[in-house]
Amino acid sequence: MRITLEIPETILHGLLDDVALPEVVSVRYHLRTSVPIGDIADAVEEQLSQPEIAERLRPGHRIAIGVGSRGIGRLAEITAALVKSLRARGVEPFVVPAMGSHGGATAEGQREVLERLGVTETRVGAPVLSDMTTVEIGRTDDNIPVRLDRNALSADGIVFIARIKPHTAFRGTYESGLAKMVAIGLGKQSGAAACHAAGFRDMARRIPALAAVALARAPIQFGLAVLENAHDQPYKLLAIPAERILDDEPGLLLEAKAAMPKVPFDQLDVLVIDQIGKNISGDGADPNISGRYPTPYASGGPDVTKQLVLDLTDETDGNGNGLGTADFTTVRAVNRFDLGQTYPNGLTSTVVGPTHIPTILPNDRLALQAAVLTCNAVGHAPRMLRIANTLKLDEFVVSAALIDEVRANPDLEILGEPRPIDFDAEGNLRDLGRPGRIAVPASSG
Repeated sequence: MRITLEIPETILHGLLDDVALPEVVSVRYHLRTSVPIGDIADAVEEQLSQPEIAERLRPGHRIAIGVGSRGIGRLAEITAALVKSLRARGVEPFVVPAMGSHGGATAEGQREVLERLGVTETRVGAPVLSDMTTVEIGRTDDNIPVRLDRNALSADGIVFIARIKPHTAFRGTYESGLAKMVAIGLGKQSGAAACHAAGFRDMARRIPALAAVALARAPIQFGLAVLENAHDQPYKLLAIPAERILDDEPGLLLEAKAAMPKVPFDQLDVLVIDQIGKNISGDGADPNISGRYPTPYASGGPDVTKQLVLDLTDETDGNGNGLGTADFTTVRAVNRFDLGQTYPNGLTSTVVGPTHIPTILPNDRLALQAAVLTCNAVGHAPRMLRIANTLKLDEFVVSAALIDEVRANPDLEILGEPRPIDFDAEGNLRDLGRPGRIAVPASSG
């Protein structure tokens, strides 16, 4: 179910027409980061050739590959390479969605999520078996049931792909990564519900507790850990044997945190995000970048007074989880907001704030004026940053009030001269929806 609505602009003109918008300038951010992997297939093959991994892969065995819903860079390529390397060892692989309640918590929805990420049977060379049925394989010391995907448990072995990174809603020794993929991803909706039942206050304890049971009792062979650089590209792939996952992951999490990009401003009056979506972050926009967290159990990033989200990505298919962390949005974004895709996230995680809908404005111009009007920038021009999404920070737009800080930062390069914000006839930004970069008009040099 999608929401459709219209808001008469005449109601807002008296309040917003006189709100002056600042001039802006485009900036290139020279991120200092690790060099990405060149040949993914070679990197995967190297990992599977390790004796402690190769000895687990026996000809004739069926191996389930768990693949999640996160926007891992080159995910389809990594999955295809893993399938190829497994087949070269006489193994028969198949893919199972490992994404908790995502995809509307339905089998078909989870298959569609993989398809949007490029993980199709044709592309990766293996069948995709999507089923929300799980089997209880044990319980934690405090009696929490541990459940895993039925299709995965029917195989001779289970492997999975997981990006290691800071979580968006809590801090712990294990956050987003291998242990979470076992406890929540392979656990499907029921596993996610069990892990989230006590809220994010208890997540740092529950993830390793559930994962420890699964790693001891399920035929999990290894996890393929992915670490990404500041450009959202894999720079390290590591096949980690099941018995070493809980020992090795904490150090990799610290490395992943150090590799993440950061917004180069401590305080912002207005943060404008062109697009959010599940292909960008589990929270639509990564709070580690935006500074807007769905719970009080995580922190970091800039201090943002008002946040504006202009649209959802096509790839998120209406899942607007994370929209509720913004203060303002547009009719365009809300018209794409699908309740059936979005609400299972909040109901399963027990954190429903991100599934709320913020104040809605008819177009980008009025939304920007509303954010500027309410940002409390008294005595100074508004400090505004506009990004395409939280994965792509290599180019962005800032208001004139930030130019001196940009000039003082050796990692930032001004592109052109300050200019008025450019809207089309409908009052929307002309260069919206170009993930990865924000267009610089030819006249700006």
